[in-house]
Amino acid sequence: MIGPLTIYFFSGTGNARNVAHWFAGVATDKTIPAETIDIAKIDRKKILPPPPGSLVGFISPTHGFNYPPAMMYFIFRFPKSNGNRVFLMNTRAGMKLSKWFLPGLSGIALWLSALVLFLKGYSIVGLRSIDLPSNWISFHPGLKEKVVASMYERCKGITVKFAGKILDGKKVYTAFRDIIQDILITPVSIGYFFIGRFILAKSFYATDACDKCNICIDNCPVKAILTVDNRPFWSYRCESCMRCMNNCPKRAIETAHGYIIGIMCLLNMGIMIWFWQWVGRFITIPAGNGWAQAGVNITGWALTFLVMVISYRLFHYLLRIPVIRQLFYYTSVTRYKFWRRYRPSRKMISQLP
Repeated sequence: MIGPLTIYFFSGTGNARNVAHWFAGVATDKTIPAETIDIAKIDRKKILPPPPGSLVGFISPTHGFNYPPAMMYFIFRFPKSNGNRVFLMNTRAGMKLSKWFLPGLSGIALWLSALVLFLKGYSIVGLRSIDLPSNWISFHPGLKEKVVASMYERCKGITVKFAGKILDGKKVYTAFRDIIQDILITPVSIGYFFIGRFILAKSFYATDACDKCNICIDNCPVKAILTVDNRPFWSYRCESCMRCMNNCPKRAIETAHGYIIGIMCLLNMGIMIWFWQWVGRFITIPAGNGWAQAGVNITGWALTFLVMVISYRLFHYLLRIPVIRQLFYYTSVTRYKFWRRYRPSRKMISQLP
């Protein structure tokens, strides 16, 4: 018999939350006690151990081909097993082309978490990716509501089927189908964790349409948005879950595409070239020396991070100047009406079979 079920989830725009509720709904239908817990609403440093023999689930979106740090740190702190079984699921950037549903990529999202939990003594009974619609509107417009509805209907069926098998005591490792491509993009996962997520987090800003309603600040799941100079300011705790941008009632939150592209061009075609020319005056890097090359890469990453830290503070200051502020606005594609937000309606979800 399956013991009580506890599902821990982290969600930005609702995809992972809905998967958690679908899974818990199957448990309820089978008269299995089930609880879903949003880790953004609890103290993630004080975690109660699961009841002995119970089933535990972790469901989270994929950020940069890994679980977001909020979920990863939660799993690292999670108590050791007391005879517990565990399943892991990730929602990833699914798309749709005509009638074909296109899968996203998981990277190390499931594998690293599964390893950590296995070393804590948990029995891994399920690994499954769910290709719900991509919400990364910094990179593409939100999908049309009709497309979102069809993807949700398909993914709910997949989730219910997976949940039924797990709750019947079976083991399901569907994620192994993707293990080759997951391994291949591991370097991207690592690069995103150490550099990419900070660059993306620092690309958000509020336009003049912002009316200081504080919805973005109050609803940020990791409390990453502050008020600086009387406007929202995204700190380095930001995990780019896209909740703020997608939920802003004034569409006032944008991505500074033009500014980020400008800084990266300046960095790669100016600062980095000058830096290595300067270093070359004092140090000769042996060709084919792996350690030396690793040092070069680490130094390059560190310099990139430093430039981004300085540039974002400069960016926030430049927003005070009307002419420059308008330049930032017009070089951000997220400001244009055709660039839809991603917001699955509750009505649509409630009407799913």
